[in-house]
Formats: sequence, C-alpha cells, structure tokens
Amino acid sequence: MTIVTSGAQAMMYVADNKPDLILLDYEMPVTSGSKVLEMLRSEPKTADIPVIFLTGKGDRESVMQVLSMKPAGYILKSSGRDKLVESVKGFFAKQLYDKLHE
Repeated sequence: MTIVTSGAQAMMYVADNKPDLILLDYEMPVTSGSKVLEMLRSEPKTADIPVIFLTGKGDRESVMQVLSMKPAGYILKSSGRDKLVESVKGFFAKQLYDKLHE
C-alpha cells in the first residue's frame, strides 16, 4: 500500500507503478479527484486502474456527478473504517470471482 497526499503525487506514482486499486478523495485542493480520474482515464497505461472515490458529500447531485464518472465504487467518509474495509474487500473478491469465471 502506498499513500500519496495530492493529485500530482498520484499521477507521478502511477507513471512508474500500476496499483491494483486507487482510493481517491473526491474533494482535494489544487487538483480535484474528478480531475485526477479524468487524467488517469486519458492515458492508455492508467485508463483501466480501478478507482473508488471517498467523499464527504452524500447529496443526490454529488452522488450522481461522481457515479457519472463510472468509478469502481463510492464511499462516504462518514461511513467509517469498517465500511471502507468491507468495500475494498468486496472489490477484490469481485475481481477474483470475475477472473476465475472468464
């Protein structure tokens, strides 16, 4: 696991590494999570890296905006650690299931 603290650091990291999953804060200073996802999707090398958004915004408009970007998931920060861990485990379980049933 690697932690970076900005969108720029995330882009530098994925230039040399291919993570299995990116947990991305939707609202960040300088470069928003949506902009980072847009940059990831625009590069063939990083376009297929799955992204789960973390956000504090749970209103319908914000949720719809995030989901329109087709992330691998969407977790409210207020959901807590257990929900985050459960979501990540579920993501990897689905990946394994899909791989075994190809």
